[in-house]
Order: sequence, then structure tokens, then C-alpha cells
Amino acid sequence: MGIDLQRDGDVFVLTMRNGENRFNRGFVSAFNAALDEVEGTSAPAALVTVGGEEKFYSNGLDLDWMSGDGRDEARSFLADVLALLGRVMLFPVPTVAAMNGHAFAAGGMLALAHDFRVMRADRGFFCLPEVDLGLPLAPGMTALVKSRLGIDTFRDAVLTGARIGGSDAARRGIVDEAVAGPEVLPRARARAAALASKDRATYGALKRGMYGDVAAILDRGETP
Repeated sequence: MGIDLQRDGDVFVLTMRNGENRFNRGFVSAFNAALDEVEGTSAPAALVTVGGEEKFYSNGLDLDWMSGDGRDEARSFLADVLALLGRVMLFPVPTVAAMNGHAFAAGGMLALAHDFRVMRADRGFFCLPEVDLGLPLAPGMTALVKSRLGIDTFRDAVLTGARIGGSDAARRGIVDEAVAGPEVLPRARARAAALASKDRATYGALKRGMYGDVAAILDRGETP
């Protein structure tokens, strides 16, 4: 549902094509299926994710679905979202988030779960708005964000809910670079392609050593 996976040389480009790319059951299932396809290959590979619309990378959980059609599985679904974040964090090929639009809440966390991030400088925000929504973070979410951000940026992002533009996000170390809109995907592809030949077993083992503790918290699926 809303996921398009294409291969460009050694780089798989996963395009999220579901409007604001909010996480509901169909979206998460399709995302995992795309990851299965990439992981099932044996040739050199890297993964780039990008939003299909210029305005959005991902706006996180589909709260309307979770309080409506998905209300009976909301808690188990959140555990599946946490598991997806952990899977991306430990994915055994290089991963780059091409943040071509807003990356809010769990959408921002999805970007943080990647190895590298390229963000649009002139439009779109990174934001963790849970403090203003009255939604405490799950332990795994806190661990993920904390592992990726400097201590002051971690504090500000979580406790203020500030909207952080691309240039500021690069300055604060949230993303690796901020570029003009048309350059986001090409720069992300270039970063991914430069790393695609890395040995998968070694790359995956290194990531498990670096982030396995965080992924373990995510996999526990504890909710607030």
C-alpha cells in the first residue's frame, strides 16, 4: 500500500506514495515487504527512502486510523512500528533517508533510523511534536532519538517540539547535509551508491555492534 520500490544500479529507491505517508497497517506491511525484497538479493546494494510528494517525507503514525478502523489493534500495531524502526536501524545494507519534505513524529524517527540523512534546505521540517500532542514516547523511540542526536539537540527536539528546517538540522547534526529540493534524491543516491559495495555480513555486524542495544529496546515493543 503506497510503496514503490525501484532499482537504480546498485541502489534501491523506496518511494512512499501514500500522501503524508502516515503509518497504518497496510503501509507498514508494504514497507516491510519492500525491505524483504531488498534483503533477499545478493548483489551489492544500498537503500534510499524518499517521499513521493514534494511536501512530505513522512508525517508518522496514522492516528485517525489507529483511533478508527485500527483501534482494536492499536497497541500491537505500535509494537510493529517499533520493530520496523529497529529493522531499518540494523538493515544490512547502507541506508539513506532522502528527506524531501516534512519528517514529523515517527516519520522523523524513521529518517533517524537510517545510516545517513539528506534533507531539503529550503522547505520542510524535522519535528518531534509529541510534547504538544500529549503523547509520551515509547521507550524504544526515546532510545532511537537519543542514540542519533547530540544531548542538547535531543533535549530541544523532544521537550520543545520545535520545527527544525533543513539548514538548521544540518547545523545541529540531525541530518548529514541540507541541499536544494531537486538535489535531495540525487545526493542521497550518490551517498548510497558510494557504499553499496560494502560486504553485507560485515556491514550488518558493525551496525548490530553499534546499535544493537537500541534495536533490542525497539523490538521489545514497549508502549508508553
